[in-house]
Amino acid sequence: MTVHLVKLCVGIDSVEHLREWQANRRSELARAGKPAVSCHRTAHMPRRRDDVLDGGSLYWVIKSFVLVRQRIVDLRPDKKDDGTKCCGIVLDPDLVATRPQPRRAFQGWRYLEAADAPADVQTLAEAGEDIPPGMREELRELRLIDG
Repeated sequence: MTVHLVKLCVGIDSVEHLREWQANRRSELARAGKPAVSCHRTAHMPRRRDDVLDGGSLYWVIKSFVLVRQRIVDLRPDKKDDGTKCCGIVLDPDLVATRPQPRRAFQGWRYLEAADAPADVQTLAEAGEDIPPGMREELRELRLIDG
């Protein structure tokens, strides 16, 4: 039974910022002769690993809203730069826009049942490109729109 993960996207201001940051990171890895994959490190391996790998995605919370997801390709043991053991969440590089879903701050990651996951939006243009980003964020903060 598929289950997803949800995580705060700390230090990222928008979906485009996340896209650029990940592309730059993959380029850095390639220049260093390492596999150019999107891999997010987190402290703990999900106990429901098989369920996550059964079609699960990582839903990113950006500025208090789930806005985008990435399919999880693998969950593997990894090490942080200081040698501390952790879990590497290997992600498909494609970002899939989702219907915005409000989410309060939390630490680490949380499971997200498939039934509770926000629906995909076909393209980022359909996610509200007609509204200027600053205005859209203000309207969301005021809870006047959810998208």
